[in-house]
Amino acid sequence: QVHLVESGGGLVQAGDSLRLSCAGPGGPFSILTIGWFRQAPGKEREFVAAISWGGGRTTYSDSVLGRFTISRNNAEGTVFLQMNSLKREDTAAYYCAGDPADILDEAGDRWRITDTYTYWGQGTQVTVSS
Repeated sequence: QVHLVESGGGLVQAGDSLRLSCAGPGGPFSILTIGWFRQAPGKEREFVAAISWGGGRTTYSDSVLGRFTISRNNAEGTVFLQMNSLKREDTAAYYCAGDPADILDEAGDRWRITDTYTYWGQGTQVTVSS
């Protein structure tokens, strides 16, 4: 069983930055594809970014491309989501998700689908005020 724990959320102003962390203590973290998703009140959970096992492949949603950066440190068992130039529409609960499949190396785009991922964290809230 893999437990994922998110941290780093908070209340910030538009234009500010935050860095979220996703930790997988005690589990096979280095062989998990990790994705970040977010869910705003009344909306479906949506894909934000994903990173491959070794960190060599990343992908982003159009809404965050150029502002967010996903990275990982497998030695520390942590994936980061650096969020810059935050906007009010980035306000949501952010979740990290993991799966043992090398999803980013496959054809298609199932990395953006929530059901693809086996393991989920409890989420961390990000609120951006104007």
